[in-house]
Amino acid sequence: MAPIPFQLAGPRPLVGLLDLPDDIPDDTAPVPVVVLCCGFKGFAEWGFFPPLAALLAERGLAAVRFHYGDTGMQIGDAVVTDLEAFRRQTISGELADVQTLLDALPQLAPGRLDTSRVALYGHSRGGAVALLAAARLTDAGGPGGSALRALVTWSSIAHFDRLSPEEVRDWRETGTWTAVNTRTGQRLPIGLDLLHDIEAHREEFDCSAAAARRTAPWLIVHGDGDETVPIADAEALAAAAAPPAELLRIEGADHAFGAKTPFAGPNPLLIAALNATQTFLLRWLRA
Repeated sequence: MAPIPFQLAGPRPLVGLLDLPDDIPDDTAPVPVVVLCCGFKGFAEWGFFPPLAALLAERGLAAVRFHYGDTGMQIGDAVVTDLEAFRRQTISGELADVQTLLDALPQLAPGRLDTSRVALYGHSRGGAVALLAAARLTDAGGPGGSALRALVTWSSIAHFDRLSPEEVRDWRETGTWTAVNTRTGQRLPIGLDLLHDIEAHREEFDCSAAAARRTAPWLIVHGDGDETVPIADAEALAAAAAPPAELLRIEGADHAFGAKTPFAGPNPLLIAALNATQTFLLRWLRA
């Protein structure tokens, strides 16, 4: 089945794609759902996200991938088309987007999604966002928290302070930090909203504390050749994590497990990550 595009209205409109199993008729029992969170400069159609979503659908799970409200892209875009939206990005905004999406699951495919069996997945910064969202659901208790059956992160950061003191000083003085997309060469400005958000919510955004609070079973996947986020981040998260949690080191894997955009097909490192992920999710979502 082709991915189904969707749009959610609101102060931060969200767009995304829903991948459903194609061999399950509409009148059967609803299927578990996995919400996929992209990383910094990532988007719903980047690299391994489409094949990951397709794999989950083949295994009988629904996969929801989406653009944060500050991604600055629409479905089908290859580059950021709204630089002002990208400039306004915050971690708080992305966490709010995840919650909005979780709340909207029943309306994405009425009767098809089992919202009592939900998992979160995140890559890179999206891994930290998914982790914080999982901890929030645990803190809230009740149906939302108990519905989260599993958490998977790939190449996740363990903290949001990724720049040197000199870079932060320049960011504060100029009002802009510019990230360069190595794939497109596009220069992407980020305003002070992100810096102020991180500084104002250090305790709330403490990934180690969130790792200790969350209760959903957690698979941490990281390549020991990651040039963007060192595997030490994964080791720190695993050390802080309350059980059940497990760390999978993939020898020789880089930040994206060899995947690029446009996707050129699987490779052994990506296959290892995909296989471990589907096995873990099926274990906990079908329980």
